[in-house]
Amino acid sequence: MNWEGVCEFVAVAETGSFTAAARQLNISTAQVSRQVNKLENRLSSKLLYRTTRKVSITEAGRFYYQHCRQLLDGLESAERSLQDLQQTPRGSLKITAPTTYGQSRIAPLLHDFLAEYPELEIQLFLTNKQLDLIEGGFDLAIRLGKLEDSSLMARRLAPRKLYVCASPDYLDRHPAPTHLSELNQHNCLLGTLDYWRFQERGHERHIKVRGNIRCNSGEALLDAARKGLGLVQLPDYYVTELIETGALVPVLSEYQQTGEGIWAVYPQNRHLSTKVRMLVDYLAEHLRPSAESAAANRS
Repeated sequence: MNWEGVCEFVAVAETGSFTAAARQLNISTAQVSRQVNKLENRLSSKLLYRTTRKVSITEAGRFYYQHCRQLLDGLESAERSLQDLQQTPRGSLKITAPTTYGQSRIAPLLHDFLAEYPELEIQLFLTNKQLDLIEGGFDLAIRLGKLEDSSLMARRLAPRKLYVCASPDYLDRHPAPTHLSELNQHNCLLGTLDYWRFQERGHERHIKVRGNIRCNSGEALLDAARKGLGLVQLPDYYVTELIETGALVPVLSEYQQTGEGIWAVYPQNRHLSTKVRMLVDYLAEHLRPSAESAAANRS
């Protein structure tokens, strides 16, 4: 009896909505409201403020939520510990990944993994926004480049390098730059930032560049570069095959930034279950060889 309403209350507190909580728990909104009301009556304490426009948590609710969250985390950890005794991953996995990289690299590997372990259910959310893993209930996130959030646990799956490239046609008309200072003589195809990242004598450098195209799509910038419209700086997974075929030519390679990576990220307070651990191992096994092979081919 003491557990009645706890899961529903925690879900409302974390989502800020009875409707969103019901969707998360896969029950009706009326059932969520009914269970929370019963919980408040049993505790003789108001846990949530309700208006027609929003739901907010009371001071007593915040205190109660902190304890309930710990209890639910403990219960989840206990259940996952039992699952760890089983060798076959099963259950659901909720994952988020960047849009283009997720489509081209992560989704195919997830499909292969699912084919090996059909008892799994995978939800993949592709977005370039860095979603809150705890609030969104995600088991795992794939993130690129440098990690900013130190509150998360992370494992490096593979290296990532940025390349400055241009088509042979563009370089026939505009001599390839040999130093960062020469970038101002070129039409640079811009993404969301107005600078490019390099490494010079062991230090990171941001070089402001300009050009007549700006777009938040790497694929669109890649198309412009292939058509000889300018230089572009893109991660290796966009340009590797085109460099190998000669459709693009890398420049300024001696200033290429190192140390970036492709990361599997998960919340610190989540027990790393068998299914998550096995998936992370699988991604690392299949992503790293392709990156190393591409690097060997370029050398």
